[in-house]
Amino acid sequence: MRDFLSKKVKDLKPSGIRKFFDIAKEIEGCISLGVGEPDFDTPWHIREEGIYSLERGKTHYTSNSGLKELRIEISNYLKRKNHLDYNYLDQILVTVGGSEAIDLALRAMIEDGDEVIITTPCYVSYLPCAIMAGANVVEIPLKNENEFRLTKEELEAAITPKSKILLMNFPNNPTGAIMEYKDLEEIAKVVIEHDLIVISDEIYSELTYFGRHRSIAEVPLMKERTIVINGFSKSYAMTGWRLGFACGPKEIIKEMTKIHQFCIMCAPITSQHAAVEALKNGDNDVLEMKEAYDERRRYLLYRLKEMGLPCFTPKGAFYVFPDIRKFGMTSEEFCLKLLKEKKVVVVPGSAFGESGEGFIRISYAYSIEDLKKALARVEEFIQTLK
Repeated sequence: MRDFLSKKVKDLKPSGIRKFFDIAKEIEGCISLGVGEPDFDTPWHIREEGIYSLERGKTHYTSNSGLKELRIEISNYLKRKNHLDYNYLDQILVTVGGSEAIDLALRAMIEDGDEVIITTPCYVSYLPCAIMAGANVVEIPLKNENEFRLTKEELEAAITPKSKILLMNFPNNPTGAIMEYKDLEEIAKVVIEHDLIVISDEIYSELTYFGRHRSIAEVPLMKERTIVINGFSKSYAMTGWRLGFACGPKEIIKEMTKIHQFCIMCAPITSQHAAVEALKNGDNDVLEMKEAYDERRRYLLYRLKEMGLPCFTPKGAFYVFPDIRKFGMTSEEFCLKLLKEKKVVVVPGSAFGESGEGFIRISYAYSIEDLKKALARVEEFIQTLK
């Protein structure tokens, strides 16, 4: 019998993160600092709205684009937070998480052989999604000495006549890096000059610790050439509700909606009703969670400095990305040894692309108590390497 499997899919590497969680399951007493998932429960008033929608029998399909009320609230949210004006009728699409929105955007715009420029280290699904859409991927390895920001020189050097899309994520997973408005202005000049479009994954937009988050879509002339991706998982602790959204030019949103219509139909209605409540009345919840994350961020940076583990100061998301190159081990070797000897799970930087080699990702979406226990074990482990 012939091989019915797609070579394109077979050639994809499995997620480098899953390997560590599979090993950790077999080790009793592990502390995980590996998962990028808030440890907070979804705020009660948001859960209550989801429950109430079920009690009212709101269990049917919504329109393909999502509930009208939700799209209106998303429009209001972006106007309030980023001064961006999107028409709820044809410029906003509600998706099953931000990941679906990224996949739809790539599939709606890519022709076989088009180049997608991706800043790395990056979220593990970007490269596979681009490849499955038929793109050739060009990676821009961001540098620790630049605080993992994208520079106009790096972007210029990556562009070829086949370049079509720049896919970037700030605040960034795994580094915690951000782009300030002046940085985005410089990138926008290059994007406009070379007639590119940007997919801007802003899922961590609420978790910016120095001033407000700035979107590249805010830069003049960039709104019409940017797809803004966001969602509810990180900011409202709604990971399991699987809800995201995309905003952009109506011509692109129309084609994304077409793919969404054939593959998904619509996002879960219970989640959509809960999300309306989150956007209307959830600002204080977001602020409380952000303050807790910031406390953890500062604690981690303090402890890493005490250990002599170099780490630039992340200004967003809920990750630190310390440099472990001085130990002469690959990031995977370091993480496996730490797991087996001290029962602590962190993620090798190489799981996020080759440019992440020599670093590890530590998530602080955990309680201070867990962080203290885990960091004590990490310190003991580092002492054995000296």
